Amino acid sequence: MALKTILVCFTDEAGAESLAAAACALARRHDAHLIGLHTVESLMVYPGIAVNLPATVYETFGDAQVAQTASLKAVFDAHTSREEFVSEWRMIKSEADTGANKIVESARCVDIVLLAAAQEGADIPAQLRLIETVIRDAGRPVVTVPASFEGDTLGRSVLIGWNGTREAARAAHDALALLQDGDSAHILRVNDSPYDEMRDSVSTDLAATFARHGIQTTLVQRTWSHGSVADALNKEAFEAGVDMIAVGAYGHSRAYDLVIGGATRDLLKHAQVPVLFSR
Repeated sequence: MALKTILVCFTDEAGAESLAAAACALARRHDAHLIGLHTVESLMVYPGIAVNLPATVYETFGDAQVAQTASLKAVFDAHTSREEFVSEWRMIKSEADTGANKIVESARCVDIVLLAAAQEGADIPAQLRLIETVIRDAGRPVVTVPASFEGDTLGRSVLIGWNGTREAARAAHDALALLQDGDSAHILRVNDSPYDEMRDSVSTDLAATFARHGIQTTLVQRTWSHGSVADALNKEAFEAGVDMIAVGAYGHSRAYDLVIGGATRDLLKHAQVPVLFSR
């Protein structure tokens, strides 16, 4: 199924240029309708806090939100004005809700969502909370785009992190929707002990499914001996020269991810190419 509606969510100026470039590359390739979205947060004053905020505080906050929206729209317009696909800009006020929940509402009506990856030097915990909320709750594939992205293509050559789980299967087939005849898929199974790939019929069946779509497909087994899964995926992505990684997200419970830390959070922090997360 081709992509026909893409949502690109701008949260701040950091990484906005690379995010817009990635969204345009995807929309251009699929001749998709591109929606640029910015959610305007409200200034929340919680009951029980004994403080009287002067009116100037609300005015200053509101002015900053208006200026940020205008700046982000200018980036979106600069990238889309020379394109032939249809694009539109939306600004939504979160009111009493959170910006993340407003993004989730819009995300549920599109084919795929793009967000900027967490940026160094900014409020990384807040960024991660927003991205994780969208991945967990939107029910749609979410692509995070690092600020270093400078490519003019996206989704032509994909590294698929494969372990046979439900989440990995969703990611593989969401990635397949991006690929076209002649594109390439590099299926990577990372194991924690030596593995006989000839006995892995599930992985070979997945590779065969991709090949039947006209995708140039390779299947690789790697033994994971040290470092994180994110390290292994980044290394393989660099060596294979792919423009995207696709993985299943949050294969464990929320408690596991909070206490142990999962591969999803590792990739959210350290991915060097755009990553498609499916759940």
